Amino acid sequence: MRHRSLLIITTVVTTGALTLTACGSRDDSKGGSDSGKKTTVVIGVDAPLTGSLSALGQGIKNSVDLAAKTANKNNEVPGVEFKIEALDDQAVPASGQANATKLVGNKDVLGVVGPLNSGVSQSMQGVFGKADLAQVSPANTNPALSQGDKWGKGEKARPFKTYFRTATTDVIQGKFAAQYLYNDAKKKKVYVVDDKQTYGAGLAAIFSAEFKRLGGTIAGTDHVTVKETDFSSTADKVKASGADSVYFGGQYPEGGLLSDQVKKAGAKIPTMGGDGIYDPAFIKASGVANDGDLSTSVGYPVEKLPTAKKFLTDYQAGGYKDPYGAYGGYSYDAAWALVQAIKTVVADNDGKVPADARAKVVEALAKVSFDGVTGKVAFDEFGDTTNKQLTVYAVKGGAWADVKSATFED
Repeated sequence: MRHRSLLIITTVVTTGALTLTACGSRDDSKGGSDSGKKTTVVIGVDAPLTGSLSALGQGIKNSVDLAAKTANKNNEVPGVEFKIEALDDQAVPASGQANATKLVGNKDVLGVVGPLNSGVSQSMQGVFGKADLAQVSPANTNPALSQGDKWGKGEKARPFKTYFRTATTDVIQGKFAAQYLYNDAKKKKVYVVDDKQTYGAGLAAIFSAEFKRLGGTIAGTDHVTVKETDFSSTADKVKASGADSVYFGGQYPEGGLLSDQVKKAGAKIPTMGGDGIYDPAFIKASGVANDGDLSTSVGYPVEKLPTAKKFLTDYQAGGYKDPYGAYGGYSYDAAWALVQAIKTVVADNDGKVPADARAKVVEALAKVSFDGVTGKVAFDEFGDTTNKQLTVYAVKGGAWADVKSATFED
């Protein structure tokens, strides 16, 4: 989380669609192209489908659905028909854990896309790990999920071999944001605020460390509480600090209100955040014009990617009520990675779903490599995406507009 990002949201369907195979409990002799009957393979989806982050969650679900339908249409995995099972976590860790248990219990589920929030993912990883069930998040950005709690000390250790992600981490996003704000926007004194959540606090800490390394000053720090709406005391602190900018680690519901109240307090300065605020709802939450506010997001703007054209066309043709949102492209790519892994597993087993399909899918997923909607889709030894492209967006005329895209280099 999620982070949190609308940018490279789409994944190309042109690489061929894949179909998921039955779960590890199926008999080797059942299903497959020889029997004439298709084996149902389910791709699970976990995301906030209701609540304040539902716009992002619905985009994730719909994009996975599109990938599954494309795989079926193309008969990517002969003898396999893909379906999805989408569960609502409401951005609550306990709900995510319950959903993980439910998905593990469905023998047809061979992989899961989600969740949106890093904090929710922390509650799900162990459940999937014990079941050898592959999990690919299109939005998680907290480094600890893939590199362990001591990653900041340089001691990287992958907690679960079942965990993968198509979104880059906050280590990259936080530094990228700090470099832009200091070098490009020429801001030297920033006030840092976070929402005390896994994603927001982690992102703010990484941003702060890089901003100070560059020579910038942290004018002050403060915290807000998720779902609260009165941030006037924080806004007053920002004004009194003399900061020339605000960096917010959190999501758009609180971020939009914070930007609004900072400006109303008399501090006519930009608010910047990560992919968690990169949503039209951030702009709508402000009662005053917030042109000049900034956000980062993973990948390049999907509308400008040649590889995303088919995704965009197919998504529109699919008649989905909600937009694909910040993570649509990454969600499609995550689902397609699972399809590719399943395709390999089925092909290696004479066209049938093996009894230990889940474990084999995890192994195959680590070796997946294809050109997706968001760019090259592949994973490193920690399960992290090898794609380190990011974009800075600015609010212009009441809408987000990309101002800089680049591949991050430390």
